[in-house]
Amino acid sequence: MESSERTAAIVERLRLAERVTVAELAEATGCSEMTIRRDLDQLAEQGVLRRVRGGAVSFLRGHSAPFPLRERDEVATKQRLAAAVDELIADGESVILDSGTTTLEVAKRLAHRQLTAIPLDMHSANALSNVPQVDLLLPGGRAKPGELSFIGHLAEASLRALRVDTAVLGVCGLSAKHGLTAHDLEEVPVKRAAVEAAQRVVAVCHGAKFARTGLGLVCPVTDLDVVVTDSSAPEEARAELAAAGVEVRVV
Repeated sequence: MESSERTAAIVERLRLAERVTVAELAEATGCSEMTIRRDLDQLAEQGVLRRVRGGAVSFLRGHSAPFPLRERDEVATKQRLAAAVDELIADGESVILDSGTTTLEVAKRLAHRQLTAIPLDMHSANALSNVPQVDLLLPGGRAKPGELSFIGHLAEASLRALRVDTAVLGVCGLSAKHGLTAHDLEEVPVKRAAVEAAQRVVAVCHGAKFARTGLGLVCPVTDLDVVVTDSSAPEEARAELAAAGVEVRVV
């Protein structure tokens, strides 16, 4: 198992279990315990877990993994999703781009387009900076450490003062029953303001997000116009979205 696959497998176990052992991770991944210890040490440095004798205690239950770790996960899938979102955006549109690693890939794709962009984190803002054809607007507010997402009253107030063509939302969890959810409660009001400011709302996520539910409700699926996902999204979940009036695009 390659390093990236092994890390993803360990992180997924840390989402589900409060504590993991080196022995069980070695058995699950087919790798040596020495390799697993090294992986756990690296994840501890990234704030994903706390090392204990014989294993680790998870910091991920109910929370997202740190941005640098998520940024390296499913890169090819995120690029395909970003290309599909790019096709939905017309030149001249005004677009709010949510914070997150998938929407960062969308920002990179849109950097060649003639449009007005309102990114909700510094990562996407940097991707769209120094691009003459993009009119870049920043919502302000406090930049959350690590994520660099804009949060707080200033960010919300800025978005409530706007009316834009499209909002592109990232996803922590998505289902017809629970709606679009996020792990970080500080980000939820900003995401809601983005939904309210947009004439069209596009959610973009890989299929694994349909099996998860974040703590904070951003919006019901009836507030979404389009969901862009990949073929790993469960067919039943896609059908439920379609029944709710949401256009589902699979890449």
